[in-house]
Amino acid sequence: MKVKKIVLYILLFIFAIMALLPLVWTVSTSLKTRYATLKYPPEFLPDEVSFSNYKTIFEKYPFGRFLFNSLLVTLSTVFLQVAVAAMAAYAFARFDFKYKELLFMFYIATLMFPFQVKAIPLYLMVRNLGWINTYQGLILPKVFSAFGVFLLRQSIRSTPRDYDESAALDGANHIIIFLKIILPLNKGALATLSIFAFMDAWNDYLWPLIVTTTQEMMTLPLGLASLQGRWTTQWNLVSAGTIISILPMLVVFIIAQKWFVKGISVTGLKG
Repeated sequence: MKVKKIVLYILLFIFAIMALLPLVWTVSTSLKTRYATLKYPPEFLPDEVSFSNYKTIFEKYPFGRFLFNSLLVTLSTVFLQVAVAAMAAYAFARFDFKYKELLFMFYIATLMFPFQVKAIPLYLMVRNLGWINTYQGLILPKVFSAFGVFLLRQSIRSTPRDYDESAALDGANHIIIFLKIILPLNKGALATLSIFAFMDAWNDYLWPLIVTTTQEMMTLPLGLASLQGRWTTQWNLVSAGTIISILPMLVVFIIAQKWFVKGISVTGLKG
């Protein structure tokens, strides 16, 4: 039995190293000079460590603007998506109305359609509203999340109705019950959805590519793509930009890790 455990741990360690290797290589490349990235055979660890690449991408490119755009779009999308999904999930979990289950089925059926299918209709709507190359054009089409509604509905359904009934007897209305009882008792699911929404909005490349027309409205994924030249690419700068783009997601996940695990476990209890 001990031998099996040792073998298992060794395999897991090897897989972990393989998973981390691309990240380590990216960090290493971000610390190399331009000429060091062209060496053959390539160096895993640079002879000369340089942090100038991180300074260069902010001086030669509007990387600060890319970072600001991504932060604004991502945080706004996460807040609005979680708020809308929480209210819709509360309605589906607690209210009884005609054709509720049928409507929820159609709601969830939208998950079967990839974003690429919805991109053209969304673009036409945004263009008709005059939102091309604007923040509202980047944010509002991503606010609705059928997955978020499903996730939070499962969590709210696992919350005992006794809390709602007790609050109602004390004179609380649905708004108070929703804000003071439902949301605090479902922090795990809210954190889980927030992480998913943050990752989706932060890494989104296709929709900003479609809806933006100027460099000043570009988000980080588009900004990183613009660092690649037509004939040559300075991979040390691209790697430095990639590391900067990874850091916010890493910080968010570390902060919300406890709630993320709790939310996954709770929302899987009840269908």
